[in-house]
Amino acid sequence: MRQAGRLGGAGSPLTVTVAIPVRGGGALLVRTLAALSTQTVEHELLVCDSGSRDRSVEAARAHGARVLEIPPSRFSHGGTRNLLMSEASGSRVALLTQDAEPEDERWLERLLGGFELAPDVGIVFGPYTPRPQASPAVRAELTAWFDSLASDGGPSVERLTEHERQTLPARRLIGRRGFFTDANACLLRSAWEKAPFREVAYAEDRVLAIDMLRAGYAKAFVPDARVLHSHDYTALEELRRCFDEWRGLREVYGWCEPAKAAYLLHQLRGQLGLARRELARADILPARRTRLLAAIALRQAVRQTGAILGSRADRLPPAMRRRLSLERRAEFAELHLDALCYPSNAQDQTP
Repeated sequence: MRQAGRLGGAGSPLTVTVAIPVRGGGALLVRTLAALSTQTVEHELLVCDSGSRDRSVEAARAHGARVLEIPPSRFSHGGTRNLLMSEASGSRVALLTQDAEPEDERWLERLLGGFELAPDVGIVFGPYTPRPQASPAVRAELTAWFDSLASDGGPSVERLTEHERQTLPARRLIGRRGFFTDANACLLRSAWEKAPFREVAYAEDRVLAIDMLRAGYAKAFVPDARVLHSHDYTALEELRRCFDEWRGLREVYGWCEPAKAAYLLHQLRGQLGLARRELARADILPARRTRLLAAIALRQAVRQTGAILGSRADRLPPAMRRRLSLERRAEFAELHLDALCYPSNAQDQTP
C-alpha cells in the first residue's frame, strides 16, 4: 500500500486515497494500476473486488493496494463506492473505474488542484480521452462533450444559489451544469459525509452531483486531469448501453427523450457534423470518410432507438427491460428528487 503523503513534496500534509471498484479487470486494470504507480502525489491505493475470477486481486496487491473483497451479490454502484469511501484513509478520495487509466503522472495532482479553485468545492472530476483504437464516432462524441464543459479550455466551477438549492427541479440540472462522472473524480471526505452516494442501481454519480450541489457544495471540472477511457460497442451493445443510460436519465431527472422526426433529424445532423470535423482533423481519405459517416449515421440510429426505449422503460414489462439492458437490470426506480429537502453547507462561501 502506498502511504498517504504530501502533494509535490512541499506544503502542508495532504492525505489522499485512490479507490477503485473492480470485477474482472484484466489487462486494462493492470494498465490503470501501473499508471497510478507513477503519480507525483503519494497516495493510499484501495480496491474493492466483487468476485473477480481472473488475477485482478493479485494484480492490485502486487501494486500495493489494500483489497476489500465482497461477493457479487453485495455490489451496487453507489453502495460499493460508499464502502470504499468509508474504508479510505484520505481526507480526499479519488475514484476511478478499473478501465480508466490516468493519462500521465500528474493526473492526481491536477485533479486535486480542483479543490483550490474555490473554498466550497466538494467534488472534482476530469474528462475521458478516447483510447487510440477508438472509432471516429466514439472519438468525436467524447471530444465534443468534454470540450463543451469548459468552452475556454480551462477549469470550471458549478454551484447553486441558496434559492436554487431549495427550488430548482432536478430536470434543470441535466447536461453540463449537473454532469459528473465517478470514473474520473475526487471527493472531499467531509462533503461525502453530508451527501453520500445513494444505493441506486445506475447513475449514482449524477445523483451524487445533485445531492452535493443542493447541499451547498460546488462541483469543479479540471480538463487537464485526463484518463484514457472509451468503449467501442457492437450495435446491440450500444443499443443496450443507451437503454440503460436513458432509463437512468428518466429515473434521476424525469427526462423523456423526444421521438419526433424533426428532433431525431436534428440530432443526426449534429452527430454527423461532429464526425466530419473529427474525420477532417484525422486527414482521412474521402472514400473512407463516406463509409465512416454511413457507419456513424447507423450508430446514431441505434443510439436513438435505445434512448427512446430507455426513457420509456416504465411502460415496459420487467422481462423486456432485462433483455434490453446491458447490465441485465429489470427494475425501473424513479427517484423523485424534487420532493427532497437539502440542508445547506454550513461552511458554504458561495458568492
